[in-house]
Amino acid sequence: MIYGAMKFSIGGSLKLAFRPWVEGLENIPERGPAILASNHLSFSDSFFLPAVLDRKVTFIAKAEYFTAPGVKGKLTAAFFKGVGQLPVDRSGARGAGEAAIKAGIQVVESGGLFGIYPEGTRSPDGRLYRGKPGGLARVALATGAPVIPVAMIDTEKIQPPGQVVPKLMRPGIKIGKPLDFSRYQGMDGDRFILRSVTDEVMYEIMKLSGQEYVDIYATAAKRQIAEEAKAKAKAEEAKRDRKQPAAADGNATADGNGTADEDRTERSGA
Repeated sequence: MIYGAMKFSIGGSLKLAFRPWVEGLENIPERGPAILASNHLSFSDSFFLPAVLDRKVTFIAKAEYFTAPGVKGKLTAAFFKGVGQLPVDRSGARGAGEAAIKAGIQVVESGGLFGIYPEGTRSPDGRLYRGKPGGLARVALATGAPVIPVAMIDTEKIQPPGQVVPKLMRPGIKIGKPLDFSRYQGMDGDRFILRSVTDEVMYEIMKLSGQEYVDIYATAAKRQIAEEAKAKAKAEEAKRDRKQPAAADGNATADGNGTADEDRTERSGA
């Protein structure tokens, strides 16, 4: 009931304001379990995709969103529950990975739609990054559910980092044909199979989205970008530090010359 109300209010508002276009809705089954594997460009991906589907889609979210204290915390928890987000405890030996897998299996085995981002995090630059083999492939092989590739289009342009007011534009959603990995069911302990399944799904997402593919993890790319930005900032700071002493020396010389000229002038006048 809560999901329906939130979908009507938030989903209806999103569709009215942004008018997202969709291709491939017929590839979403009317009933039964399925895994929706999507690229990840923006935080809004988890809102636009459910908004255009008739069925409920369950994504995972960190448990902190559901346990924050106070009125604001309760409102936040109610919001995330209402839009179909599932809390995942990131503590423990293997953190969110194992928790996400268990949550996904539960959703699929109950006959629902489970949404997952194989990249593991948002793309830092709009390109498509290597999929992580742990979550998506393990849920698929443990349950035998079909995997439906999804491509979000231009959602990162609606509200880039640092922009407060969203840009009113039409994002797109492309939904591919279901992929059947039931031949590998029960082989979720084989890392080569996990890698193969993940790569096949990422290839289908790439074809749908038209994104440039980068064969490294998005988390590694983010670290690299952060390190480059830090190195650039240090270089600029060092450059400024080098200029300051030179400017100070120039001022000292000018002051010295000025004093000497004044002394000569005074002597001449005397």
